This record gives sequence, C-alpha cells and structure tokens, in this order.
Amino acid sequence: MEELRRVDLLPEPGEPKILSAIDPSTSGHDHHWRAEVTGWAPMVPDSIPYRPRRMFSLASAAIMALFLGTIVILWQSNLLLLQLPPPKSEWAFESTEIRELQDDGLTGKGVRVCMVDTGLSLTHSSLQQADVVFEDFVGNSLEPRDYGSIAHGTLMAGILLSTDFQTGIAPNVTLGMAAALSANGENNSGSETRVADAIRWCIFEFEADIISLSLGGEQDQSASREGPAVSATRQAIDAGIFVVAAAGNDGGTSDDGYVSAPGNVNLAITVGASDRGGDAWKRSSQGESTDADGNLRQYPHQKPELIAPGVGILSTGMDDQWYTSSGTSDATVFVTGALSLILEAHPELKPHESSTTACIELVKAALADSISLDSEHDSVRGYGLLKANAWLSQLSDDTTC
Repeated sequence: MEELRRVDLLPEPGEPKILSAIDPSTSGHDHHWRAEVTGWAPMVPDSIPYRPRRMFSLASAAIMALFLGTIVILWQSNLLLLQLPPPKSEWAFESTEIRELQDDGLTGKGVRVCMVDTGLSLTHSSLQQADVVFEDFVGNSLEPRDYGSIAHGTLMAGILLSTDFQTGIAPNVTLGMAAALSANGENNSGSETRVADAIRWCIFEFEADIISLSLGGEQDQSASREGPAVSATRQAIDAGIFVVAAAGNDGGTSDDGYVSAPGNVNLAITVGASDRGGDAWKRSSQGESTDADGNLRQYPHQKPELIAPGVGILSTGMDDQWYTSSGTSDATVFVTGALSLILEAHPELKPHESSTTACIELVKAALADSISLDSEHDSVRGYGLLKANAWLSQLSDDTTC
C-alpha cells in the first residue's frame, strides 16, 4: 500500500473507470508522449483519497445495540407505525347533492331516525357526539352494543352520524338503534319475528319519523299471507312513518327478480346500489313489476324506486377503525339521510297522531319527479340516482298533507 501512494492514477482511453498506475515523474515529460496503456499524457484523473479500513469497535457495537433496542421498543408500542388516513367516500356525498343541503345548514336536527340492525358500538371517536337510544332484541344489554359480523350496524350508523374525518349525512338526528340481527358466521341474521318486534318498537316506543332497514329477506311467492316484518312495515307506513328499505344484493345471474322483503311494500322507498360512476351495482337486486296482490305497480311506487351510492363506502367500525363496505345496505342509509335533511327543512311532513299515508305519497312523487324527467322506470336503476337537493326543490312550498 505504501508503494501505491507514490504513483499517479490515469484512466484508460474510452474506459475512465479503469485506472493505470504510472510514475509521476513521466507525467508532463513530453506532451506528445504516448503509451499503449496509459493513453495521452498528461491526463490528471480525479483524486482518490486513501482511507484505511476501519475495524468494528466495541463502542460502535454498543451504539448499534442501543439503536436496535429502541426500534424494538417503539415497534411493540405502536409508536413506530405511521397510520395513513383511509381514502374518503366524498364522491358519494357530492354526487348525491347531500353536501349542497348541508351547505344550507341542514344537519337532521329534530328528526328521529330508527335503524333495525346488528346494534351499535359508540367506541368510535366519530360517534361520541351521537344522540342514540338503544334497544336490545338480541341480548339484554342496556348499553349500546353491536352483535354483528364486521359491526354492520355501526357501519350504517356512521354513514349517518359521523362527525370526524368524514362527516356523516345527518349527524344531528336522534337515532334509535334496535339490535335485532346478530353474527352468523360471516353473515348477519335474525328471525323475522324479532325484526318485526324491532320495527314496532321504532313505531310505538321510539316514535320514529323514518325507519331505515338495511336488511331484507326473500319474498316467499308460495306463502298465503305476508310475513311479520312486512306486516310491521305496513303498520309503520299506515301511521305516516317513512320506511326506507334495501332492495337486496342478489343481482346478476342469481337474481330472483324480486326486491327483498319488506322493501316490496308498496309505499316503502326501496333502494338499489350505485357505483362511483353512477351506474347500478352489478349485485343490486332487480325489482318485480307487480305487487303481492298481482296488481301492476304504478309510478312512483315501482321497485326499486332509486339507486344511491353503495360501493366501497367508508364508515365507522369497531375500536376506532374505519371500514369500507358495499351493498344496498349502504345505499339505504344515503336515502335515509337525505330524507332526514328534507324533513328538517319541512317538519310539517313528519308523522303525527292523525297522519295518513298522504305525506309519504307526496314525498315519493317528488322523489321520482326529481330524478326521472320522463317517468321511465328501470327494474334495477329505478327512476335514477339520488339527487338530494333536487328532491327537496321538487317539494312545493305548500306541503300540506
């Protein structure tokens, strides 16, 4: 190594990465001097500083051990994790004109919405301000609890009530949550009798203005009488209570051609799901052209009535987490939320002791007219995509019903 310190290094012609050692006394000796190895002289290469190899010391080992130990501690305490916020579903709120109604100051205040679902967990920070009345038809919990697979009820409630990160549709409603479904493997299920009891609790105990049903069962075409959930839904509508129900998720090749019950009830607002592009979701259920009595359904009560965002919707989950879900369940809450804002703007449309179905029929006609210019109906898309501001604008100043 000592001998190499006394030589100059010159790059090879055409390959500067290869250096040749020469005697420095020949450098510049003759401007026309050339050798086969070194090329033209004098060419002075970039200097390469000499650095003696460093040995691994005990001090450096101690520093490395301290560094690795700190990393392990931070990892175990989750302090090293960088949590990126999940992508919002803001497109769903914008495309349905819900943000426009919120910009006008509507928040759902004074409106009572009842959900029949798997229950609700209020542990999420975005639900801390929610005004909730809880009733348990699954167990005997006095505190809000979610019995569902992937916390289905909490997801649905968050679309409506969230106050943090992604603002819900109507965060100032009073929510009645009737826990009537529970986990059955990866699915949620419950007896129809229990669902019917929960709907009647929404009617008589909670005194709902709107009942939101992100659930449904198959229509039994061979049955001689309607099921208890359908009967309870009719009871709610006869009392002037708005019922918004999911169309079902059996679309495509497995579609039986019927919306889920109790969404088949004539005056219920039955909702299919749309994707980000505004098209009907491929699994959104097709509706039937006749009612349970075999009568042809008439405008504006053909099934489903409309579609709303239901694909990849972000909402609240357990343990302060955010989940995304897809289905007509999510779409149902978007229509429920939009209707909550409309009832806040027109409180005279809310049910009262002497209510009939007149206000429901008025609101449903305004809904269909706001999204269908020619009264045309599609068996999957309904009259079209939810447009909340247009729906409110379609209601005349005189809403006496």
